[in-house]
Formats: sequence, C-alpha cells, structure tokens
Amino acid sequence: MQIDPLYTLSGAIVGFVVGLTGVGGGSLMTPALVLLFGVHPATAVGTDLLFAAITKTAGAAVHGCKRNIDWRIVARLAAGSAPSSALTLFLMDRLGVHTAQMSRTIGVVLGVALVATALSILLRRQLLDLKLGPRPVSEAVRARVTILFGALLGVLVSVSSVGAGAMGLTVLLLLYPAAPIVRIVGADVAHAVPLTFIAGIGHWMIGSVDLAMLASLLVGSVPGVVIGAQLAPDVDERAIRIVLSVVLGIAGIRLIVA
Repeated sequence: MQIDPLYTLSGAIVGFVVGLTGVGGGSLMTPALVLLFGVHPATAVGTDLLFAAITKTAGAAVHGCKRNIDWRIVARLAAGSAPSSALTLFLMDRLGVHTAQMSRTIGVVLGVALVATALSILLRRQLLDLKLGPRPVSEAVRARVTILFGALLGVLVSVSSVGAGAMGLTVLLLLYPAAPIVRIVGADVAHAVPLTFIAGIGHWMIGSVDLAMLASLLVGSVPGVVIGAQLAPDVDERAIRIVLSVVLGIAGIRLIVA
C-alpha cells in the first residue's frame, strides 16, 4: 500500500486545524478531497468516515478515562443514528453509489451540511442565548428529540460525512443546557465513533472506500492534531472561528452550485 505524500500533507493540514479549533475533520477533509483532488464524492465520504472513526476513537478514549461522557445522551443519539445510517447506506447501494445522480446528490447534501456547519460555528454563542420557551422541556420530550436528531445525523453523516461535529454539539448544548459542557463535548465525540464506524464500514462494503488514501491521510493527521493542540491556547479563537466559517461556507456553496 503506497503512501501518497499529497494526501499525507492534506491529512496533516486538516489534523492541524482540528487540533487548533476542535472542528470535526469531516467538515474539512471531504470537501478538500472533492474540490482539490477531484475524488468521487462517494469515495471521499466513505474514506473520510473511516478516517474519522479511527481518529475519534482516541478522543473518545481520553474523554472516557476522564469520565467526561454523558452516556445517556450517547445512547439516545445512537438509538436514532444507527438504524438511519444503515437504512441510508442500503438505499444508496440500491440506487447506485457511483452513478452521476448519486454523485450530484452527495455533493448537494455535503454543500448544505457545510453551510449549516459554518453557521453553527459562527453563530453558536447567539444560538445558545436563545430561549427555548417559558416552560422547561420534560425529560421524555428531550429524549425523543435527541433520538430524532440522532436519526437525522445518521442520514447526514452517511451521505456527507458532515454533521456529527459542530452541528451536533450546538444542538446538544441547546437540548441539555444544564449539563456540563465538557460532558456534552464528550458525548458528541463518543457518539461519533460508532456512527462513523457503521457508516464507514457500510461504505467499504458497497465499494466507496480507498484504503491507500485512508492510510496516507492517517500518516499526516496524527502529528497535525498534536501540533495544532499545542498551539491552540495561543491563537485568537474568535478570528479562527470566523475564518473557518467563511472557508466552509464558500466550499459548501461551490458544491451546491457545481
């Protein structure tokens, strides 16, 4: 299995940005593979899902060791995302994952997800200031909404590899305002592991994963994440968030109108 230095460099850059900002790699890697390298959207999504599954496992392990995961939220999300992801991949396989129509569909869904992610990053503080209503939400309603949101994430992630990071975190913070933020972040990361593994293995089974590309990306991503995480305390978080939102928004619009 030959390592491609360009993919390795891309993995290092994306890993660096992830370490610096905490934004999920799927929001960056998949559009980079499609727009910069001309990779088929289905292959870009499938390869990136396994890339995310492997890298997020380490993050989830760290959160788990520190007891920073709300497993109740993880279970609710997975109850919705696991079956919806499996159903989505079944339908993609039946419709033909490598057809021109499916390529266009993936591109549009990816573009919309990127624009939504950009807005969630840029406007997160304003969104969290919104009032959800004068009456507190009951636990039963919160559970049902979380399961439904998990189902939506299962579809989005399976089609575009985007959604489980910035968008998922923003919605969970709105749904569970009383929970410690660190446990929400831990739950978001922990849920992403089984979701991306299910979706990634599903893509591999239907032939939309490039293992050589995956290995090349992983070689670069590990040192990139470490360096980014080391520099994170010294950067202007607001400036980085604005720049990242603009880049994701432009990439999303390009995919939608392509």
